[in-house]
Amino acid sequence: MEIAKRAKQISPSLTLEITARAKKMKADGIHVISFAAGEPDFNTPEYIIEAGRKALDMGLTKYTPASGTLQLKTAICEKLKNDNALDYTPANIVVSNGAKHSLFNTFMAILNPGDEVIIPSPYWLSYPELVKMAGGVPVFVETTADEKFKITAEKLEKAVTPKTKAFLINNPNNPTGAVYTHRELNALAAVVEKYNIYVVSDEIYEKLNYEHRHHSIAAYSDTLKDLTIVINGMSKTYSMTGWRVGYAAANEQIASAIGSMQSHSTSNVNSIAQYASYVALSDRLHGDSFLEDMRATFDARRALMMLRLSRIGVPYIEPKGAFYIMVSIKQFIGKYFEGQPIRSAYDFATVLLERAQVAIIPCEGFGAPDYVRLSYAASEKDIERGLDAFGGFLQQLHD
Repeated sequence: MEIAKRAKQISPSLTLEITARAKKMKADGIHVISFAAGEPDFNTPEYIIEAGRKALDMGLTKYTPASGTLQLKTAICEKLKNDNALDYTPANIVVSNGAKHSLFNTFMAILNPGDEVIIPSPYWLSYPELVKMAGGVPVFVETTADEKFKITAEKLEKAVTPKTKAFLINNPNNPTGAVYTHRELNALAAVVEKYNIYVVSDEIYEKLNYEHRHHSIAAYSDTLKDLTIVINGMSKTYSMTGWRVGYAAANEQIASAIGSMQSHSTSNVNSIAQYASYVALSDRLHGDSFLEDMRATFDARRALMMLRLSRIGVPYIEPKGAFYIMVSIKQFIGKYFEGQPIRSAYDFATVLLERAQVAIIPCEGFGAPDYVRLSYAASEKDIERGLDAFGGFLQQLHD
C-alpha cells in the first residue's frame, strides 16, 4: 500500500524543522537565542483576552455558520472599507482557521489540475505547496536585490501563459520585507486585468509597514476587485497566532465555493476566537493603540538589527515591512567551521544553531538559496547578544 501521490510531492517545512530543533535544545536546558520566530513576541492584548473570557461566560460555545458569524464578517467588512477602501458585504467574507487555511481554501476553489499560479521569488515557503495540494502548478518568477525583490509588471506579463489562472502577491512580503508602492501595484493590476487572471493578495503583514502606506491591489478598479481574493487575519496584526482566525474576501461565487467546502471539512472556526476577533476589530481605540506600540517597537528593532548587521559586514536586504531581514551568506558557502563543511544555507543554519546556539531560517525553501532569514520578533537584548554570537561564528569560518 502507498500513500497518495499528492502527499508525496509536498516538501516538509524547513522553518518548522529548525524551530523544532531550537525548542528541543531549550527544553534540554541549552540557552538558545531565536531569530526564527514567525510570530510577534507580544502577548495578545488584554482587551481581546477579556473578550474571550466574556464569550465563555455568554455561552458562545456552540456551532456557528461554517463561513463565520455575521457579527465577525460585518466587522471584517468595516475594516476592509475603513483601511483598504474596499466595499464588501458579509456574503463576500469567509472566516477560516488562520490565513494559511484561507489560502488553502482559495486555491482549492479556483484551481483545476494543471492551472498555473505565478509566484514571485523569494516567497513564503508554503505557497507552492498549497498550490500543488490543489492540483495547480507553481510558476516562479525570480526577482533580484536590485529590484528590491519586487516583481515588475514586465516580468509578470512575460510569465503569463494560456494556463495561467492566478498571480499571487504577498504585500508586505515574507521573507524579504518588501512593500509595494501604489504605483507598482497599479502597474501589476493593469497586467492582471489585461489577461483576466485571478489575484491572490496575501496582506497578513499589512499593519507592520514602516515607510509606506499600505495599499491593496484590489482597490485598483471594480474589475480588479472582482478578480482578487484578499487574504488577511488576526495573527500578526493582533498577536493572535494561536487563536487561528484568518479570512478571505472575494466575489460571491468564490466565497460561496469556499464556504461550501469548509462546511464539509473543518466547519466553523472556534466560536470563542470569532467573538474575540470581532471585539479586536471593533474596538479601534484599544486596537490602534496596541498596533502603534507594536509597530514602533518592531521599527526600533529593525533599525538595531540593520545597524548590527552593517557592523558585522554582511549584505542584507533592507525591509520595509513585516519583521524579517534576509541576509546574504553567499560568501560563506563552501567554507568550514571546525572541520564541518558549509555547503548550503541549511548547513549554515544548522551549524550556527548547534555551535553558537542562534536559530535562523535557511531560505532554500523560500526560493533564495544564498540567503538566511532573521526575525526581529525578539527583544533588543537578544538581538544584541544573538548578533554578537552570529558575528563571532562568521569570524571562525575558514577555507
